Amino acid sequence: MGTPVNIIVGSHVWAEDPDEAWIDGEVIGIEGRNATIATTEGKTIIADISNIYPKDTEAPPAGVDDMTKLAYLHEPGVLHNLASRFALNEIYTYTGNILIAVNPFQRLPHLYDIHMMEQYKGTAFGELSPHLFAVADTSYRAMINEQNSQSILVSGESGAGKTETTKMLMRYLAFMGGRSGTEGRTVEQQVLESNPVLEAFGNAKTVKNNNSSRFGKFVEIQFDKHGKISGAAVRTYLLERSRVCQVSDPERNYHCFYMLCAAPPEDVKKFKLGDPRSFHYLNQTNCYEVANVNDAREYLETRNAMDVVGISQDEQDAIFRVVAAILHLGNIEFIKGKEADSSKLKDEKALYHLQTAAELLMCDEKALEDSLCQRVIVTPDGNITKPLDPDLAALNRDALAKTVYSRLFDWIVDKINCSIGQDANATSIIGVLDIYGFESFKINSFEQLCINLTNEKLQQHFNQHVFKMEQEEYKREEINWSYVEFIDNQDVLDLIEKKPGGIIALLDEACMFPKSTHETFAQKMYQTYKGHKRFSKPKLARTDFTINHYAGDVTYQADQFLDKNKDYVVVEHQALLNASKCPFVANLFPLLSEEASKQSKFSSIGIRFKQQLQALMETLNTTEPHYIRCVKPNVVLKPAIFENFNVLNQLRCGGVLEAIRISCAGYPTKRTFDEFFDRFGMLVPDVLDGVDEKLACIAICNRMGLKGYQIGKTKVFLRAGQMAELDARRAEVLANAARRIQRQIRTHLTRKEFIRQRRATTYMQKLWRAQLARKLYEIMRREAASICIQKNARAHIARQNYTNQQASTMVIQTGLRAMAARNEFRYRRRTKAATLIQTQWRGFQAFSAYNKKKQATLTLQCLWRARVARKELRKLRIGTHHNFEKTWNLKQAARETGALKEAKDKLEKCVEELTWRLEFEKHLRIDLEEAKGQEISKLQNALHEMQAQLEEARTAIIIERETAKISIQQAPLVVKEVPVVDNTKIDLLKNQNEALKGEATELKKMVEEFEKKYFDAQKENTSRLKEVEESFMRMSTLQETIGRLELNLSNLEAENQVLRQQALVATTNEDLFEEMKNSTKYKQSPLLPSLTDKIANLESENEVLRNQPTSIEQVIATERIPQVKSFNNGHQTEEELQTTKESVPFVSILTKQRSLTDRQQENHDVLIKYLMEDKRFDKKRPVAAYIVYKVLLQWRSFEAEKTNIFDRIIHTIRSSMESQESINNLAYWLSTTSTLLFLVQTTLKASNTPNVTSFRGRNSPTTLFGRMAQGLRSSSFHMGVSSGYSGMVGKLNTHSKVEPKYPALLFKQHLTAYLEKIYGMIRDSLKKEISPFLNLCIQAPRSTRARAIRGSSKNIHSNIVAKQQASNIHWQSIINSLDHTLGIMTENHVPSIITRKIFSQVFSFINVQLFNSLLLRRECCLFSNGEYVKAGLQELEQWCLKAKDEFAGSSWDELQHIRQAVGFLVLHQKPQKSLDEITNELCSMLSIPQIYRIGTMFCDDKYGTHGLSQDVIGKMRALMAGDSINMPNNSFLLDVDSRIPFSMEEMSRSLNDINLSCVDPPPLLRQRSDFHFLLQPID
Repeated sequence: MGTPVNIIVGSHVWAEDPDEAWIDGEVIGIEGRNATIATTEGKTIIADISNIYPKDTEAPPAGVDDMTKLAYLHEPGVLHNLASRFALNEIYTYTGNILIAVNPFQRLPHLYDIHMMEQYKGTAFGELSPHLFAVADTSYRAMINEQNSQSILVSGESGAGKTETTKMLMRYLAFMGGRSGTEGRTVEQQVLESNPVLEAFGNAKTVKNNNSSRFGKFVEIQFDKHGKISGAAVRTYLLERSRVCQVSDPERNYHCFYMLCAAPPEDVKKFKLGDPRSFHYLNQTNCYEVANVNDAREYLETRNAMDVVGISQDEQDAIFRVVAAILHLGNIEFIKGKEADSSKLKDEKALYHLQTAAELLMCDEKALEDSLCQRVIVTPDGNITKPLDPDLAALNRDALAKTVYSRLFDWIVDKINCSIGQDANATSIIGVLDIYGFESFKINSFEQLCINLTNEKLQQHFNQHVFKMEQEEYKREEINWSYVEFIDNQDVLDLIEKKPGGIIALLDEACMFPKSTHETFAQKMYQTYKGHKRFSKPKLARTDFTINHYAGDVTYQADQFLDKNKDYVVVEHQALLNASKCPFVANLFPLLSEEASKQSKFSSIGIRFKQQLQALMETLNTTEPHYIRCVKPNVVLKPAIFENFNVLNQLRCGGVLEAIRISCAGYPTKRTFDEFFDRFGMLVPDVLDGVDEKLACIAICNRMGLKGYQIGKTKVFLRAGQMAELDARRAEVLANAARRIQRQIRTHLTRKEFIRQRRATTYMQKLWRAQLARKLYEIMRREAASICIQKNARAHIARQNYTNQQASTMVIQTGLRAMAARNEFRYRRRTKAATLIQTQWRGFQAFSAYNKKKQATLTLQCLWRARVARKELRKLRIGTHHNFEKTWNLKQAARETGALKEAKDKLEKCVEELTWRLEFEKHLRIDLEEAKGQEISKLQNALHEMQAQLEEARTAIIIERETAKISIQQAPLVVKEVPVVDNTKIDLLKNQNEALKGEATELKKMVEEFEKKYFDAQKENTSRLKEVEESFMRMSTLQETIGRLELNLSNLEAENQVLRQQALVATTNEDLFEEMKNSTKYKQSPLLPSLTDKIANLESENEVLRNQPTSIEQVIATERIPQVKSFNNGHQTEEELQTTKESVPFVSILTKQRSLTDRQQENHDVLIKYLMEDKRFDKKRPVAAYIVYKVLLQWRSFEAEKTNIFDRIIHTIRSSMESQESINNLAYWLSTTSTLLFLVQTTLKASNTPNVTSFRGRNSPTTLFGRMAQGLRSSSFHMGVSSGYSGMVGKLNTHSKVEPKYPALLFKQHLTAYLEKIYGMIRDSLKKEISPFLNLCIQAPRSTRARAIRGSSKNIHSNIVAKQQASNIHWQSIINSLDHTLGIMTENHVPSIITRKIFSQVFSFINVQLFNSLLLRRECCLFSNGEYVKAGLQELEQWCLKAKDEFAGSSWDELQHIRQAVGFLVLHQKPQKSLDEITNELCSMLSIPQIYRIGTMFCDDKYGTHGLSQDVIGKMRALMAGDSINMPNNSFLLDVDSRIPFSMEEMSRSLNDINLSCVDPPPLLRQRSDFHFLLQPID
């Protein structure tokens, strides 16, 4: 990692620490090779300069996402960067193209949801924050583009998260290349579900991990030429078989044993299991449960996973039966037998477990016992049975258990591979290697040797890859370089696997000799590798040996190497299980031939493992590797704990530090020209202005005297230590600049203090002079005040005396005047009372006389009028009844065709009589009106007379009052003093007053009675008026009836004419008539008798006509409306008037029906052609929508139960959309479809609303004439088929809603669906158009970032303007796209609500894309980038203001997330803000995880300010920890809203101003008579 070459006083460095591994501090003194360092923890230490490393003080506090960007690539820098990111829950970090994943020991589901996969899909490596999805996407893209197989190597020690990482990788690959497989299951689902199955049988709890893989796994995911998953295969390596029988505390056995013990009761009973504490293979440890793991639920999930991967229920039962048998085998115990060195079952319990194991394995119980207690030795002379002692019998039992479990695991792996299916034609693969990490325990056995051999092999491959990547970068940058040597571990590989001479070779050799022991094997190794630098023998060790691996020394115990290396099956076990009645068990142990069994007596696990490892390396060498190094941050397996020593050891074991050493051997520091120039441009200020960045970088390196550096195409490559040297020179320049700034600041402060004191002195002088002036002014003011006070006092005394005298005088005058006024008032009140009594009495007498006359008159008039009205009403009712009887008789008579002439005459008389009645009613009404007017005029005259009399009485009263006043004034004053003593007049007046009161009461009662009678008469009059109005309505009904009767008469005449013409050719139709008469359907018709009579009458008429000259009246009109006879049995017969001179036979009806259908089809074709061609707008309305709507309304297609016009309209819209997908065409169809849908919506009646006005709601007529009349009104054939023919009788009523049938409802649904589809196409087209610009808008161009600029102000201004224009071009492109779309929508008059919703969703899409990119890219969370994005958002705000609310609506509000995030980035006082201020005021729309991520990634590249305080970050981390428990899927990314945001009600409210005024039809429709109804205006 290189030794620093320039450590000076004041340098910030890293020094070794026994507690924290590395600690940072500042150099405060240097003496020789020793440096005194003041640490950040307050300690002072002394360290050798060769053991300290420089610290980058400008590194962001949250670390860098790629450690190749570190200014100093060394061990403490790497460790500090990982720790900084881990503290912020940033668990992924790049080292070049290597991903380091630190296990958080907590669930972070927001990092792995489907939305996060979408973000990394197709994104360039390194563009977003580090993630394993980026590695998976890179490998997938490389496979697709380069057609090369890829591999992803996941490594790390137990508990580092390798298995979970592998799961996520396969999830992403399944997401990218997923495709359905056969039998309803998918390949990717089976691959993912194979993990739980393999984990259940191959994973166990260890000291370091609760779910440690005890086998190596390489998953090959195969892809076809289209990049879709076509197959997969799982390769496994070295299952730890010894764990089945031996488990050390506090570990557990394989998960499947505990799952089966916790299975449902029926399964436990079937397999005869119980508490795991009762089984020997499980109770060797005190650990039976794992925290946060439910074995019962895991059992069910494993069963489900087996279903997915294709393991049948019978096979599952057999698998768990074998697992249960292994547990029962472990409980078989032995004791010494009767013979020497023999054994037998210990007790009844052992016998029970033996019987249970034999039952589960379906083998012979006695044979199983013999195979465990005896060994058969094959000799040339025959087989010899040798008994085994209890210890050997137990070993034999364990060997059987291990062999059965190993065969079972291999079978499961093979079954998974067979179920998933391997694609022999796969073009490429992506292999995911989940391999055990480097292991070093207190006791290391043969498994650890094999595991570490694998890691040595992978480390060599890793070193070669890293070195290759370095070389490729050198070549890509075209620099001059020579071969760089790095440490190779080939000698360790030769020590272990070389043949001959390797440890495995010696082990195989020892296993072949029966007398070899582990001691002899160890001694052989000591002698063979005595001088090997990688091999050593610990002191006082008899079988231990130590190997120096790349990750450190590991001491192995060779005590069980020989037993664990042997891999053979006892012949008795092979024969026993092969003979099992269970096909599954027998298949696990296939019968070998005699020769094969003899040859395969011994096989080595070491040899087999070497072969598998060699195959794995060959596979990896043919693929492009990608590396993921998993790191376990602590040994207690808890979150938020980062142990430096533990992580450093894993970085060494994982080869990360080795990769750093390889990088340091070449050019460890690589900086792009702009980054290098920004950092060190101050060293050569004279080259800053107008010089190319590359030339400037060369000038900087040359000025600083650097040797050995290289200049590439885009980067500067520095040797180890040169970065520190440049930083030291930079620190000197900054220190000199700081001192100069301090000098200038001190001068400025001193001068500022002098100026302040001078100003203070001047101010004090001014204040003193002002004080003297104020004292002089006070004296003068007091003298003037004294004079003023004396003057005012004298005036006040004089005024007070005058006021007292005036008040006394006024009191005397007031008393005298009041006494005189009271006397006058008393006299006048008495006089006024007498006058008022006289007035009331005279008025009452006059009013009573008037009321009596008026009441009598009104009563007489009302009685007489009521009598006359009742007489007239009886006459009218009698007449109306006669009219209805006549009308009914006419209808009855009209049913008989023979009486047509008489019916016509009667109808004419009836019409005349009705006309006379109508005239009589009119005259009667006029007479009533005249009589009423006369009565009213009489009453008015009487009222006027009474009013005149009342006015005369009032005038007389006023005259009397005036006379009284004059007499009072002329009377002498002596009268006031004379009291009134004449009481007789007063008594008389009182009596008169009482009498008047009584008369007034009687008059009131009479008035009330009169009013009551008046109201009754008025009510009666009102009811009679209502009766008159009802009679008028009946008259109007009669008029309508008369009109219908006239229409029936014309129809009857036409029918008579047709029947006469048919009678002329009766001879030719007799056969047809007989056939129709004999038919079943015709006989069933209720009209048969009447029709027969008609024909008989016509035949008799025909005889008369034959004797006369034939005269057939021709029909002048060229086209007639077909008349339809609708029979009650549902069958119809069409009759059409003759248009030629020749008579048409009855058989030609079907031909005319066909011609009508052709005409209907022709009308449909014309309408569809018009719909496709005419794209005009009239008064901002699409003409085609109105024309089509009016035609459909005229044809009554909405009421038809069967029609194809709706399907043709929908097909036309669909074909137009598909043929022309331009936004202009889509906007037109959006406008047309929305308008047509609105019109249809306003026409169709809701399903629960009764139809009152439509023809469907009326009772269908029962008579022939009624049905014929209805045929004139209807445009269909009473079968619900829309005719498309416009020649009908009737007036279009647009105000009445129709009851829709199924085609109309389906048409409305189709219109709605296509409206939503066109809306989505326009919205998605605009999104697609602006998406490339959004990716460029979220990150400011490098030219716009902060950089020192020297030169003239004019050049600076021009440069700033040019950079702003260049940076705003992407935002302007978005604005142009919005303007273009808005212009098209406006030109096509799309409803404003749809336009607003489109732009609202597009702005929401902009908000989501910008905000998510901000969260995923650290380089976007810069201060300068925030200013850039804020300027762009202001452009969008200006656009919204320009577009106005009519089209923009709430679009600006949709950008709240990115607006608040950008506002947070450009905020200067972040450290001073509290959590409440941030969450409630600044970023109220953002969640805590979003604020936390932005705050931790923020970096001020312009002013160097700090981000959020550690207190706020700690509070947010605590809140997120709680939320992760309550809401496990709280993703911090936003989702794109793709729904349809408006409803029909909203659109109807926005289109309520649409009216069906006259729309000019095009010439295509004008020239056709069937469409002439379009020329009529519609109200």
